[in-house]
Amino acid sequence: MVNGNGVTRGRFAPSPTGTLHVGNLRTALVAWLGVVSEGGQMLVRVEDLDRVNSTRENENRQLADLERLGLTFPRPVWRQSERFDVYDAVVSDLSSRGLTYRCFCSRKDIRDAANAPHGRSPDRYPGTCRDLTEREIGDRVASGRPAAIRLRTEAEEYSFTDLVLGDSVGSVDDFVLRRNDGVPAYNLAVVVDDAHQGINQVVRGDDLASSTPRHLHLQRLLDLPSPRYAHVPLVMGGDGERLAKRHGAVTLDDLASRGVSTEAVVSVLLRSFGLPGSLDDARSTFDWRAIATGGWTIPEDWQTPAS
Repeated sequence: MVNGNGVTRGRFAPSPTGTLHVGNLRTALVAWLGVVSEGGQMLVRVEDLDRVNSTRENENRQLADLERLGLTFPRPVWRQSERFDVYDAVVSDLSSRGLTYRCFCSRKDIRDAANAPHGRSPDRYPGTCRDLTEREIGDRVASGRPAAIRLRTEAEEYSFTDLVLGDSVGSVDDFVLRRNDGVPAYNLAVVVDDAHQGINQVVRGDDLASSTPRHLHLQRLLDLPSPRYAHVPLVMGGDGERLAKRHGAVTLDDLASRGVSTEAVVSVLLRSFGLPGSLDDARSTFDWRAIATGGWTIPEDWQTPAS
């Protein structure tokens, strides 16, 4: 799949809230290879919507770590924090078409609804504010409760063929477009930015696979092209849980301090996908059909904190 000018274009989109760990780097490697093996272009987009924990220092460190791996990408990079006006315009357009509504629910409200008898899944909105009357809305506004903006949907179902997971299907709920603090939500920003940057191949962790039907639905509403998707399994720690800092040495600097070179890290991460252990060899032989799809646990000596 190529974009309008005949080039496959992908992206890696980290949030600059800390240092990239080897799970992030593993996804970046396969995303980069999936694009450059087709002669395409890889972009880096900084998803800094978390204005509390995102810093330029973290951003610079993340970009430097990607370059240490041997990954190339054009500068300057896009920052979502600089595009709020674009996202707001999209929300205004959807609202003018009657496709949104204000939601005054807190996270606790949604969690309690999910825990109630016959409650819905905790990651799906139960529709509490969907049909509020004008008086009910006015009462909530008068009480000082801030409102998020949700997309009004009809549980539409979407199927897609994932490059890693194969045929997938899922339905859409009334997801948030703009949070109650005025910050654009991930599901909106990622769809708008992928289209504006001409992204036609999205590679990310499989924890985001369930969001893909939402993205496909929003793309349809906004008359935007849909990229192809590849969701790769997350890296696990030795306890079987998603990799986190509690597992010990998980960043390039941590591993370097224990004598593990960047070249060795790249080799291990590539081989975890069933690829050759060098970037050049992996690039020349890359094929999504050959990618190992099982979960991968980082080596024990990588995750045990140094004494």
